[in-house]
Amino acid sequence: MDVSQSSDESRVLIINTGGTINMIFSQQGYVPEPYFLTETLHSQHRFHDPLEESLFSHSSSLEGYRRWSSSGKNTPTGATFGSREPSPSRAGARSYSHQALTLPVRSCRPIGIPEHLAPDAERVLPRQPVCKKVSEDVYEAQLPTLVTPRSSGPGGSSKRIRYSVLEWHPMLDSSNIEIQDWIRIATDIELNYSNFDGFVILHGTDTMSYTSSALSFMLEDLGKTVVVTGAQIPMSQLRNDAVDNLLGALVIAGHYIIPECCLFFNHTLFRGNRCSKMSSYDLNAFSSPNFPPLVNVGIDIVVSWQNVIRQTSLRRFQSHKHMSPNVATLRLFPGITGATIRAFVAPPTRGVVLETFGAGNAPQRADLTAALKEACDNGVVIVAITQCAKGSVSDAYETGRSLLQAGVVPGGDMTPEMAGADAKAGPSQCALTKLSYLLSKPELSTDQVRALIGTPLRGELTLPESKVPPALSQHPGIGPSLDNIQGVLGQVVRLASAPVSRAPRIVVSQSQPQSPPASQDTAVDEVTAPWSWTAAEAASTESALFPFLVHLAAGRDDIEALAFCLDAEAQAEGGLAVGGGLANCLDGASGRAPLHVAALHGAVRGAELLLAAGALVHVRDTLGHTPLYYAARQGHEALVDLLVKAGANLGGADIEGGFVALAVQRATDARDEHSLRVWKKAGAHLVRVTG
Repeated sequence: MDVSQSSDESRVLIINTGGTINMIFSQQGYVPEPYFLTETLHSQHRFHDPLEESLFSHSSSLEGYRRWSSSGKNTPTGATFGSREPSPSRAGARSYSHQALTLPVRSCRPIGIPEHLAPDAERVLPRQPVCKKVSEDVYEAQLPTLVTPRSSGPGGSSKRIRYSVLEWHPMLDSSNIEIQDWIRIATDIELNYSNFDGFVILHGTDTMSYTSSALSFMLEDLGKTVVVTGAQIPMSQLRNDAVDNLLGALVIAGHYIIPECCLFFNHTLFRGNRCSKMSSYDLNAFSSPNFPPLVNVGIDIVVSWQNVIRQTSLRRFQSHKHMSPNVATLRLFPGITGATIRAFVAPPTRGVVLETFGAGNAPQRADLTAALKEACDNGVVIVAITQCAKGSVSDAYETGRSLLQAGVVPGGDMTPEMAGADAKAGPSQCALTKLSYLLSKPELSTDQVRALIGTPLRGELTLPESKVPPALSQHPGIGPSLDNIQGVLGQVVRLASAPVSRAPRIVVSQSQPQSPPASQDTAVDEVTAPWSWTAAEAASTESALFPFLVHLAAGRDDIEALAFCLDAEAQAEGGLAVGGGLANCLDGASGRAPLHVAALHGAVRGAELLLAAGALVHVRDTLGHTPLYYAARQGHEALVDLLVKAGANLGGADIEGGFVALAVQRATDARDEHSLRVWKKAGAHLVRVTG
């Protein structure tokens, strides 16, 4: 049966492509085993606790633990074993499908193991899900779900994560990953985008950063969290890193909306196009030398919201399903000849990542420069990056400027992947995948591709200091913070006042007040020289006031106050200390974001401003509702149009809780054409309504 989504559950789809995490030791070494991962997760309470009967579900208090300890559920003879939901390993899908909790999952390939690939047909094939072809290259199956114990999320919220595992067959070693596999992952995400809150991609480590980089470009206008992870040691081993990596990825994808393709490894979430594999044997195998991690998982989960990309376009998500295969990487070395370069850039090559010395330097021989210039003149896009693990290319040296004069495009701080303890540099996965992505777009000319190489598209490179506005590099000190606080108070008083009230209004002037006459206290202050506010104290006060004001302004559709808040945040060094930014700050009582408030009140102008500032359209409040649901329920047609254009869709409790069906049924019974039109625009035509 289909499982309804509770407001305190989030849904995550795990796309299991293969890799070490799935492997079991055999006479041939480590080999992947079909359905091993799913049945292993099913057997571990930290990954599957449907009835909340494990220690993890009762460890929040001593009393809870004692009740659990005395209930008999902590022993093999207790109720635990008999009450757990079935998994693909316990019985055939056909025999228990009537009772299992399932979710519909789609794929661009048939779901399950082809009979001729099954290593043990009698044992494996009965576990197969029932797969049906929905349309051309689209297949669907009801996959069993697993559900984690409750875990803490942002703002003190507590949720369970319900997830399904879409397993590829055959599973791939990451060294065999190709462009078509990237397209397959992107397509599977697109096919399931509206039904899940986040996605986890299980992948081998050798080419994991290539895949995370490629997906960062292919997943266009992404509004949900996508996390690529894997393990150095298989889940089958007693001592492994698979448990922490997979559980951490699940928690981040289920609790946080970080609209990027990321890579999670060893308690750290990296931007997917900024990291490289640094070690073949350390558990901290990945590093991001030129960009800080997005999330550090320690005692607390700390999100660097100021570094998270905000989706500001009013476009719906789509996956780009083409990548140019005619790209390659060429590493310069002392003595390289022009003939070598000419052979390397010969057709069908359209793009080359040139790994240069140091900060973008190359030998100054005429034959070398001529070969590079000839290739550039023939339309080959050549991107220069550094061979170093950290740093960027520049034109500080004459040997670097000659490359630019030949037509080579600087790749900034897109760095090459480092493999092994000897720090031997390999090809640049980010520059290579970006070049492949841009060259696959026929609407882009060669000159446009060259221009876009130096433009951050997904946060993959850092703008040089010459292109950063001076105001962003100057420390603001405490003065602007105090001015902001005074401005916030003025806006709050203005908005909090009743619009039609004739009572005297309190006006907090933003001009400098006249100095009061000196008093005894003033004289004492001058003598003792007490400390004034520190910048941290001022920033803390700002962080407490701004969220209140932005919610109030969103409800009133007050553009002046909203712009004041968002401008202050943009000008603050490092941003205000507000998780997710002001455009996504949650109300502590209702869990609503400013976009929820704007949707409830039909504040179209405010919603436009919030979306332009990076407001998330898929965020859900404490009741599990999206902004689109509230806009449609209130009949705000223009706001529904805006949210749908920005990629919003009904989900979570909106549909699974029956709220949309009930609203549509009532509108049908009342013959309310306006409401029916609004709900249809919001996507309610996808909901089965009787009557």
